[in-house]
Amino acid sequence: MTQTPTAHTPAQGQARVQLTVPAQHPMVTVLGSGDSLLRVIEKAFPGADIHVRGNEITAVGDPADVALISRVFDEMMLVLRTGQPMTEDAVERSIAMLRASENGEGEVQETPAQVLTQNILSSRGRTIRPKTLNQKRYVDAIDQHTIVFGIGPAGTGKTYLAMAKAVQALQSKQVNRIILTRPAVEAGERLGFLPGTLYEKIDPYLRPLYDALHDMLDPDSIPRLMAAGTIEVAPLAYMRGRTLNDAFIILDEAQNTSPEQMKMFLTRLGFDSKIVITGDVTQVDLPEGTKSGLRQVQEILEGVEDVHFSRLSSHDVVRHKLVGRIVDAYDRYDSKHGTQNGTHKGGRGKSGHKGK
Repeated sequence: MTQTPTAHTPAQGQARVQLTVPAQHPMVTVLGSGDSLLRVIEKAFPGADIHVRGNEITAVGDPADVALISRVFDEMMLVLRTGQPMTEDAVERSIAMLRASENGEGEVQETPAQVLTQNILSSRGRTIRPKTLNQKRYVDAIDQHTIVFGIGPAGTGKTYLAMAKAVQALQSKQVNRIILTRPAVEAGERLGFLPGTLYEKIDPYLRPLYDALHDMLDPDSIPRLMAAGTIEVAPLAYMRGRTLNDAFIILDEAQNTSPEQMKMFLTRLGFDSKIVITGDVTQVDLPEGTKSGLRQVQEILEGVEDVHFSRLSSHDVVRHKLVGRIVDAYDRYDSKHGTQNGTHKGGRGKSGHKGK
């Protein structure tokens, strides 16, 4: 996108920039259907005036705002050049990344275009890619380290991105099999009280892993791959006593492991394997008095070579926008009242279920 000066002089203390959109990009791809993308930018910079005439976009306002608006449109052009469409969510995230960079929040080296165009896996007509800077760094860490912990609230893509990397590793023959596991523990529920056989009792706890697999592989191939042992979905207890070679192993909901279970799982690592462990330390469903293995392991393994901790936050939530606000609201409540998940630390609250 080119910038050209304009004949009109901005008011004192203001800046003005005129951007020309290349002819190969229809304006609807830049502004959005019904100017939806333009409205996102206008809402983010309420003090600036943005005008569109033909393929020219003019912005007038505070110099810092005008410079950022120019960078936002430049990043949009880079994304559109790859053939990937821009969405309202992508524009919002681009603005947030650029503002973080301007404010010096952390070492922000990647640009929005680099984050939004990094493809992990293409399957069934859709492409899976990171949507935030922290997600990109999480995905990069999986490439660079043998053991990676993805820790963050619900909806940040911890498990989904790990699953995409596992399928990518299998398809590129980096590993011979995928092993997906979860502790069979949920709030207030005990397997012994559920009807059915052991597999029928366990299946609901593993269902989210199956759902993710169906998003990434041909559903007809999944039973065949599971029958051949290429893909294994099993509760954590089934990992004991095994050595897992040539495998991509994912432990999901790791906040519900005990310290003993976490150590047992980590020591299953074999040759040419990779482990990704995901969890949310604010949603522990263990019985009262049981320490979370995911909380403890951060104190034990932080700084160990080839072990990486990726921490995601409410800013990385990629579900409905309200999910991020809910996560932040709970954090504020806990900080104000000295609680955890709305209950006093060390107790499960009146509605909690005590382990026996």
